Amino acid sequence: MLKSLYWIVGMSTVLSSASAQTDAALARELFDKYENFKMSAITSRRFSQADMLKWLDPLRNQKLFVMTPVGRSAEGRTISMLKMGAGKTTVLLWSQMHGDESTATMAIMDMLKFFSQEPDHVVTQSILNKLNLLLIPMLNPDGAERFQRRTAQSIDMNRDALALKTPEARILKETRDTYRPNFGFNLHDQDPRYSVGETRNVSAIALLAPAFDESRSDNNVRLPAKKVAATLATVLREFIPKNVSKYDDAFEPRAFGDNIQKWGTSTVLIESGGWPGDREKMFVRKLNCVALLTTLYRIAVDQCEHADVNVYEQLPFNTKYLYDVMVRNAQWKANNTVAAVTVDIGINIEEEFNPRTRKVELAAKVADIGDLRTHGAFREVDVHGAVVGGAEIQIDQRIAMETVESLLKKE
Repeated sequence: MLKSLYWIVGMSTVLSSASAQTDAALARELFDKYENFKMSAITSRRFSQADMLKWLDPLRNQKLFVMTPVGRSAEGRTISMLKMGAGKTTVLLWSQMHGDESTATMAIMDMLKFFSQEPDHVVTQSILNKLNLLLIPMLNPDGAERFQRRTAQSIDMNRDALALKTPEARILKETRDTYRPNFGFNLHDQDPRYSVGETRNVSAIALLAPAFDESRSDNNVRLPAKKVAATLATVLREFIPKNVSKYDDAFEPRAFGDNIQKWGTSTVLIESGGWPGDREKMFVRKLNCVALLTTLYRIAVDQCEHADVNVYEQLPFNTKYLYDVMVRNAQWKANNTVAAVTVDIGINIEEEFNPRTRKVELAAKVADIGDLRTHGAFREVDVHGAVVGGAEIQIDQRIAMETVESLLKKE
């Protein structure tokens, strides 16, 4: 009997290993051919609902999906759900509930293009035959129009899951209640300066199986979500082994992820972060697309249930140890009454809309000055004791991009 048990355990390990190898090969295939199927019309993460509808039109004409209006935004824009697939397992994906978080929306467009371009691929066949896919690619079109987080009513709809004051929140709640999906994917963008645990590695993507109660319990809804998150993590580590983290799992009673988990849909949050030299998030978009396609395939073929939950549980949490620019070992004199001191200078660069030029411009700001050895940056320069004037470099002070570039040339 004991020998038989060892044989079963051994075979389970072998099958799990073989499955992981197959997943890796499949993910690598999708990753390598991504440039051939991506939605090439998308070149910026700033786009409107009208832009998105233009990208969808050719696919809609192919009858790839059925587009169904599910309600209107506060400003009257029609919010639609795309329905595709003939399977019994229902999966709901929603993106851009925050209007300036568009990475996953781009990835959804890429996924749809893949289905259209590769109808006979095992991924397409499995997903469309086994799953009932419901996609709301832009839940907050008013916010997207302004490229802002909140709705036109200035409400963060991800804190409106209980009060349901916004029409957008009511749409998501009604969709969940109507279709009662087995799985949900809550797609967001996080601060691009989050790092992985105590490292200086940027968190390109953070994952979360949200808690449904204060004690962060597991049940037969959250546990499958953790397995889906583990599957996503395994896929992502094929390409970014040091850049996957876990999002804060504290229970937020007003948030949709936590409540949809509580209402019975196994839900995973995907937070798209930053990557060096990828301000438009095109590489992170690619990661989203490949990870979602591979994971949906795994759900379709009933393999997510075999995922090792520990892969998810052991992910380091997000921390914040990154700046956009780091100037190391600068001689900084705060003012004429004090001596100069050797410091590191952390600088962040934000995007700001200029109403006069109607263009988005970059604006730099000094975030911190001092011993920043525990922090990293997307761009670093060691100025080896070069003097940096205190008048132009002060905490929380805006500085010209030309000044930032001149600092980077002091090495």
